[in-house]
Amino acid sequence: MNRGGIASRGASQTDVARLAGVSPQTVSRVATGATNVRPATRNRVRRAMEELAYVPNGAARALRYGRHGCIGLVFTDFLRTGEARTAQAVAAAAAERGLDVVLAQIGPGGPRFREEEMEAHYRDLLERTAPLVDGFVVQGIELERPQELAESAAPVVMASSRQGPFSTVGCAQAEGIRAAVEHLLELGHRTVHLISGPEISLQAQDRCQAWRDVLTAHGCPVPAPAAGDWTPASGYRAAEALLSDPGTTAVLAANDEMAAGFMRALHERGLRVPQDVSVVGFDDVAAELLWPRLTTVRQDFEGIGRHLIAELAELMEHRDEPRPAAHVLVSSPLVVRESTAAPGH
Repeated sequence: MNRGGIASRGASQTDVARLAGVSPQTVSRVATGATNVRPATRNRVRRAMEELAYVPNGAARALRYGRHGCIGLVFTDFLRTGEARTAQAVAAAAAERGLDVVLAQIGPGGPRFREEEMEAHYRDLLERTAPLVDGFVVQGIELERPQELAESAAPVVMASSRQGPFSTVGCAQAEGIRAAVEHLLELGHRTVHLISGPEISLQAQDRCQAWRDVLTAHGCPVPAPAAGDWTPASGYRAAEALLSDPGTTAVLAANDEMAAGFMRALHERGLRVPQDVSVVGFDDVAAELLWPRLTTVRQDFEGIGRHLIAELAELMEHRDEPRPAAHVLVSSPLVVRESTAAPGH
């Protein structure tokens, strides 16, 4: 069978180059995931590869160029919305660069998995898989001492809002929390109550600290946070503690799922959102499907995924050159909808 005048079975790199109107070297760069190819040229080469059913020999490519054309995505728990959304964004950004993604799970996160165990599993995983991939994106590993993690033979970029020994990309947590708290204070609320995430989570710690800092800076009372665990059920349970305070008129939940559970508890008690209690979430995941539509901080998972892959591609392209660890924070804007209003509005 011929496609475009060239036999598709056993198509070579030269065949692809001829059909795409480029040099074989350009085809090689696209096949190996190099970044120094113009997007239009890369797309033309990929179309030619698809038309000819051209499949690069991964083993030969790795031997010749020292590259496999794939990366490892290290994760802990895809049941967590943020981790799953970030992984999806990483895979999409990797595909745009012609990189395959190999999933590698360390183990469940949270209190069931102690920090020492996480570190041990991480070291073992990298030792076993580093020879098989060109680099790693690591997410979901929330450690107090990331500098103690073992170095890898392959470049590593971590999904984290905190700086560490590796290049990191994360959400601008404090920026989003500050916008949310100040929005509620500007509406006239005396203070803002918080449904926090789990204590072991660094993201939850950072959001809690930012909430506390903003209230303190404005001279507002800082009420005790209601403990949550990211689930809607924990947001629902938090209502009992929060509504025992008659001064609760504004609540910030550390993610949208806990906000949804809290809103259900309000409705069951005959309280209205936002007339009786204003509610704000974090993430902007299905927030428009709640009623009323939820005011929330938008976490740009797609942007985080693109930056993670861009940083990793840069490290892979210049892996023999010394380069300081990058730290990228992706903006987290507040999206105002109908779940917030002035107290008693």
